[in-house]
Amino acid sequence: MQEKPVFKRILLKLSGESLAGPVGYGIDSAVLKQYAAEIKSVAELGVQIGVVVGGGNIFRGISKAAKEVDRVSADYMGMLATVINGMALQSALENMNVFTRVQTAIPMEQVAEPFIRRRAIRHLEKGRIVIFAAGTGNPYFTTDSAAVLRAIEMEAEVILKGTRVDGVYSDDPEKNPNAQFFPELKYMEVVKQGLRVMDPTAITLSMDNRLPIIVFNMSKAGNLKKVILGEPIGTKVRG
Repeated sequence: MQEKPVFKRILLKLSGESLAGPVGYGIDSAVLKQYAAEIKSVAELGVQIGVVVGGGNIFRGISKAAKEVDRVSADYMGMLATVINGMALQSALENMNVFTRVQTAIPMEQVAEPFIRRRAIRHLEKGRIVIFAAGTGNPYFTTDSAAVLRAIEMEAEVILKGTRVDGVYSDDPEKNPNAQFFPELKYMEVVKQGLRVMDPTAITLSMDNRLPIIVFNMSKAGNLKKVILGEPIGTKVRG
């Protein structure tokens, strides 16, 4: 029996920190290969995939040294870190014979394509993975907000946020074993309770555009595919 995905087009948001693995900074090649294999398994189902990767694994490591840097410059440094991660993920996917494009919100033609909505949609329609880098191209916006924005622009059916834990909890489950797990939440519950799903701007943007969010554990092999097949994995956030 052929596996049937419940989504045709998705936006996958990965944190930069998750790419660092147990070391906590830089890029862990084992994690990178695992993520690439997970994405490939979903692409083989015919799902169209856009990806946004954060830059915390690179920028957090230099942020102490960059304390004296003004906020705008620091945000641009973070955007450049996402380009590095995007290129690393592209390389890992292409090593597995998966056609991939990186599009950046900040023009850097020698490195990647500039973000052009119609071109990105065309890539998706042709079965290519599109990695959106450099955030929104503007300071003061997180990669969470960039992920929601790109998902809306790409007309994705859902945004999948891959984390290191099984979903959304009342507290950090890695520090508090008594943290309560939420299988489902409404947008306003996330905002009112200050839950760590995405930043308030991203949540509000999702709510205004009725874009559901699923938060799940990306580090568990096979979880991404299970979410795509409609299994009850992680936390669903919707209206």
